[in-house]
Amino acid sequence: MKRPPLRFPLTALAVVAVLAMAIILPTAFGASAPAPVPVRKALAATAGVQGAPGRTMVLSKVTVPPGAKIAVHHHLGTQISRVEAGTLTYTVRRGKAELFEGEAEEPRLVRVIAAGKTAQIRAGQWLVEQPGDIHQAANRGADPVVIYLATLLEDGAAPSTPVVLHRPAR
Repeated sequence: MKRPPLRFPLTALAVVAVLAMAIILPTAFGASAPAPVPVRKALAATAGVQGAPGRTMVLSKVTVPPGAKIAVHHHLGTQISRVEAGTLTYTVRRGKAELFEGEAEEPRLVRVIAAGKTAQIRAGQWLVEQPGDIHQAANRGADPVVIYLATLLEDGAAPSTPVVLHRPAR
């Protein structure tokens, strides 16, 4: 008795081989996984801020995975950022930011980070940023950076506003 050709097993084997190559080959030729991104979670907010009409106060938690970057931006209101875990690499592009440590009742000014300067913000340290301060950040460490933010924004404003810095023409 003659056997029919084995088409199904060969087809299945070919499909498995193609899938395996699709997974293996991109990394073999230098393709990389997508870049990690920070995750922001709004924990609380109120638009009924007494003494600050037209403002919304927002409390947020941002987790910055290792290798992730926070693009150049500013805030449409004053923001206080406290690093709870990890070390954040923070650069001021325009303006300045005040870096403190200690509790709010007895803050200690660590330094003023001027435009063009970069600082390592460690757990327990906190920043005060004003609306004109343009900055960016990154997690260059091996552990996630966790940041708590309190922001007094203009009503309807996004938590951060991206900024495109133009280079002077030559």
